Amino acid sequence: MRDVEVDAVGVAVAGVPLRQLLIAVGEPLVDVLAAPRGFDVEVRDVVIVDPEEESGSGRSGDFVLVIGARGRAAVRLVRAAAREGAVAVAVKVGPDSDVRVLRDTAIDCGIALLGVRPEVRWERLESFARSAIDNARLTTDADVGEALGDLFSLAQTVAAMTDGIVSIEDTASRVLAYSRSDDEVDELRRLSILGRQGPEPYLAMLRDWGVYQRLRAGEEVVRIDERPDLGIRRRMAVGIHAGAQPLGSIWVQESTRPLSERSERALLGAARVAALQLVRQRTEATAGPRFRENLLAGLLDGRIDAQSVADNIGADATKPAVVVVFTLRPSEPTADRSELELQRAEMTSLISVHASAYRRSALVTTIGSRVYVLLPDLAERSAGSSALSLTREIVAAAHLHVRARVQVGVGSAVRTLDEVAESRNEADRILDAMTHDLHAEVATISDVRAQVVISELLTVLQGNERFRDARLTALHEHDAEHGTGLARSLLAYLEAFGDVRAASDRLHVHPNTLRYRVRRAGEITGIDLANPSERLNAHLQLLLARRVRRS
Repeated sequence: MRDVEVDAVGVAVAGVPLRQLLIAVGEPLVDVLAAPRGFDVEVRDVVIVDPEEESGSGRSGDFVLVIGARGRAAVRLVRAAAREGAVAVAVKVGPDSDVRVLRDTAIDCGIALLGVRPEVRWERLESFARSAIDNARLTTDADVGEALGDLFSLAQTVAAMTDGIVSIEDTASRVLAYSRSDDEVDELRRLSILGRQGPEPYLAMLRDWGVYQRLRAGEEVVRIDERPDLGIRRRMAVGIHAGAQPLGSIWVQESTRPLSERSERALLGAARVAALQLVRQRTEATAGPRFRENLLAGLLDGRIDAQSVADNIGADATKPAVVVVFTLRPSEPTADRSELELQRAEMTSLISVHASAYRRSALVTTIGSRVYVLLPDLAERSAGSSALSLTREIVAAAHLHVRARVQVGVGSAVRTLDEVAESRNEADRILDAMTHDLHAEVATISDVRAQVVISELLTVLQGNERFRDARLTALHEHDAEHGTGLARSLLAYLEAFGDVRAASDRLHVHPNTLRYRVRRAGEITGIDLANPSERLNAHLQLLLARRVRRS
């Protein structure tokens, strides 16, 4: 039962979970920096304090806005708010060192810390927060409405993964979403979609068979045999649950092809994704940010502590974890942007279903053009191999259903959730190194270690003009002025380890032509190619020029 507080005139004041407040306010106003007591603490009111106040008139459950003190200067007020029973405090943060001090203070005091973006006006945040609390109180007990938007995308993803025809229903057997299909649908599906609800005679039969009882009982995938006499084909179904509470079910009708072998696992993952979407519709406005996605983004960026995330997703912060990063590589440089966005959305949905089937506590978020997956709670001995196996499974599914080339960097397993930023950074570096390899799909650091080292060396060179070699710059200028290809020929020669025949074959020129070009490049630059250090420097400078040209 939710705690309530009585105000001055004896009216009960209900609190709302911090999670709901963050869902309604969230980005772009605040970032979660710490939540040591989790996201279910009750927020009852919004109060404002300033640096002149030694203590406020706060009460238990307040959300405190610290105005006029930034960064380290707000530490005293954070402690004071915690002493008075506030559950959350918002502060405009300063440098990274200040963020660490504030976060440590908040964790020590047991109060949630929200970092306010510098450009945000306090009155706007106060207004949004008060509205969020008022609206949340009004809608806490609202019924789940019809699920649109993402549920249709999910239904289409499951249809592609199972080779079946999908519908998603609520607990009253009302159809919330369904997949598109060119195959012939049976009479049950036709009546369900047209009437937005299954025909009563068949629903009664399913009740008699105990199908609904099994769907409400847990995550069991239930199989229903075909009934040719009723025009009904074979089906599989799984219940959608939030804890012990049933929210609905997902049904897959067999089409002209048998259901795929992985249909059960796909249904299990889809049910967990659907549960999050249905719960979200009960607790947030459709325009609100995706809370779990923001949690992962905050964890990866170091804005929120690992224990707060672990508590929210039901994970063990002391167990190994892996971060995997996916991206789409357009088959054509001029690929239509809207088509690419659609493919990326399909890929994200596919990843979410697979990841949720693998781990209930898995998180998926999109940052820029990359999709990040957090796999927590892994076994110490098999963490890396488990993540790699799941990744390859997702890539194989993407080949069939996304119709675009996917590349994936798999970070190394880290010992605890606190260290996932290291796994994320490594996964990003791996993916960066794969950019110009058209054939690589999935890689770990052991697969591309040399490419990663070279890529990071080139990044250092690119960011420091004083490391540039003017002699190679002069060579490129000579090529541009005279229409020659000396720089390209020298790079091919160096990459072939001085093998003239191999390099000339690659460039489709005669070996004598290549020898002349390499000699001429040496004359123009004055580089001594017999010197190993000079060769290495020239090679790196030429690789950098190629990277800049391609970017």
